[in-house]
Amino acid sequence: MKKVLRTLLCLAMLAAMIVAAGCGGSGDKKEASGQKVLKVGMECAYAPYNWSQTTNANGAVPIAGTNEFANGYDVMMAKKLAEAMNRKLEIHKMEWDGLAPAVVSGKIDAAIAGMSITAKRKQSVDFTKPYYYASVVALVKKDGPFANAQSVADLKGAVATSQLNTIWYDQIDQIPAVKKLPAIDTVPGMVVALTSGKVNVLVCDIPTAKAAAYTNKDLVMLEFKGDKGFKTSREDVEIGVAVKKGNKELLDGMNKVLGGMTEADFNKIMDEAIKLQPMAKQ
Repeated sequence: MKKVLRTLLCLAMLAAMIVAAGCGGSGDKKEASGQKVLKVGMECAYAPYNWSQTTNANGAVPIAGTNEFANGYDVMMAKKLAEAMNRKLEIHKMEWDGLAPAVVSGKIDAAIAGMSITAKRKQSVDFTKPYYYASVVALVKKDGPFANAQSVADLKGAVATSQLNTIWYDQIDQIPAVKKLPAIDTVPGMVVALTSGKVNVLVCDIPTAKAAAYTNKDLVMLEFKGDKGFKTSREDVEIGVAVKKGNKELLDGMNKVLGGMTEADFNKIMDEAIKLQPMAKQ
């Protein structure tokens, strides 16, 4: 009897070891086929860069650990990168402040989340070449006093605001004799301020302005070129993919893909994302 029990115990331990071997392990995650998985983190709540939806419509990708799907510019770019590198894309939804730490710890392979390439962030993560250039623009009403402005100088005397905790809000100071109102928490709140007449100029980036104008036909985006536009640094406009420091294989693979694309390619994909964003269906 003891021999039988001992045999059964050994078999149970062996089975447990097999299961554990199948579930654990370190390094790159792989599918059963041996294909590497590209684990990408984003907020899934920052349209048109990324958002969540209830179905896989329009090429949306499942969000790991949920019944939701992710779509948007960041997802579209992530799909291109994963396909080119022969990796299985896996989207992880997480808070903005947790993205960089997740890259550093290896919880995700990359953060593709509309993240500006700043010197401060480069202290903890590496960045790819830019995958989008988010120039700063003005958003006004088509029938408003600044609809025909040709430069930042032409916005003189405007009542303006922007979103809280963004570089956009700082750019408002470049408008001559501006009346700068307190920043607003959300983009929808900004748009309400403009359409209601509380302000007559919003300062934001191109995707935000395009998305607002697409869903509000009485608004128009003003993009001033060269010296006529808002003065920004490269950190203000260059958006990149964050990867773990030293992960040269992944960085080089992504840069090879991005190096074969142009700014026009990025803008075309962003325009597609803007048309698919949730607000466009309201």
